[in-house]
Amino acid sequence: MREYTTQMDAARRGVVTPEMKTVAQKEYRTEEEIRDLVARGQAVICANRRHACIDANGVGSMLRTKINVNLGVSRDCKDYDIEMQKVMAAVDMGAEAIMDLSSHGDTQPFRRKLTSECPAMIGTVPVYDSVIHYQRDLDTLTAKDFIDVVRLHAEDGVDFVTLHCGITRKTIDQIKGQKRKMNIVSRGGSLVFAWMSMTGQENPFYEYYDEILEICREYDVTISLGDACRPGCLADASDVCQIEELVRLGELTQRAWDRDVQVMVEGPGHMPLDQIEANMKLQQTICMGAPFYVLGPIVTDIAPGYDHITSAIGGAVAASAGAAFLCYVTPAEHLALPNVEDVKQGIIASRIAAHAADIAKKIPHARDLDDAMADARRTFDWEKQWECSMDPQTAKAIREDRKPEQEDSCSMCGKFCAVRSMNKALEGEHIDIL
Repeated sequence: MREYTTQMDAARRGVVTPEMKTVAQKEYRTEEEIRDLVARGQAVICANRRHACIDANGVGSMLRTKINVNLGVSRDCKDYDIEMQKVMAAVDMGAEAIMDLSSHGDTQPFRRKLTSECPAMIGTVPVYDSVIHYQRDLDTLTAKDFIDVVRLHAEDGVDFVTLHCGITRKTIDQIKGQKRKMNIVSRGGSLVFAWMSMTGQENPFYEYYDEILEICREYDVTISLGDACRPGCLADASDVCQIEELVRLGELTQRAWDRDVQVMVEGPGHMPLDQIEANMKLQQTICMGAPFYVLGPIVTDIAPGYDHITSAIGGAVAASAGAAFLCYVTPAEHLALPNVEDVKQGIIASRIAAHAADIAKKIPHARDLDDAMADARRTFDWEKQWECSMDPQTAKAIREDRKPEQEDSCSMCGKFCAVRSMNKALEGEHIDIL
């Protein structure tokens, strides 16, 4: 029988949980270091007590940067079997979290399948599911309806829920008065905004926040405080709406911690490169070091089809400046529901960004594989190079497609290879070029 309610509660009692032990081993940290970070809210271990097959991971700026993958069906693309293929591909490629953003059909069986079979952290956005679950128009739903869906997701075993608690009726006036280029681009944020506009009532996730905290405490669900006013284009970055919501999220973070509920804070989407570091530092101050979960950031608005690259650029800067969790972006962003290949491209781009940031932050052992790769390249040990590669299959396929005449080179340089020439020169051998 557990003697604690949440990972944070255990950490504050001085208890090292099995999940903390797993995270400590993965992060090359002591169990006491992990316990202390969780106790202070600077790391979270998203692990609903009903998600029995979870392979625990820690999320925090002092730990390895983690990757989240958004999946789920829509009215236009509704094949759950394909979504499950994406899930397994994502886990195989190293994603630590899966968010089910399904917005069509009976979502519960897929959600329960995830929490019964998938070892990654599972997240959801309950406000999406509310309309689908009740099969009623948005303005007919009550505050209780929304809260009941939060409980349903917690009972189904999800490890974290994104809740747009930080926008209030004041935000309506700000959005109307400020004339943003893209208004609100957060899907969950727009639904809450629309509900408030139509009903005249306060945001239920803000008004009944204490009740939500009790649900999260009961099941040990981490709250991911959604950034409803995140910028959807460069022009809206760092504006009054975004910053004021962040201040409110800082207040909500403290209220959650007072109930031993773990918190992540979501951050910007589109943002000029030169503003990213300042935003990360501002969040760390306002939200007292709670892990920051960023959606990109995408650093230019004009690269549809390549937003996995624009996102990776922003993600590397954000993570090196303190972001703990990167939400992947695929080539299909702004265009379509991603297919399996889009998912792969998005994950690889995000993993590159996360890894580059971890090296910059000097996360323990982050550079081990890079150093091993350098040794393998110097000695033309191709098998070792595949072992060190983030995507061995792609690397192998490229070499096989354009194979050189001899193994101690590639088809780019051939005998002009600098590594080959230096190896021979240092061994006192004749360097044959022609």
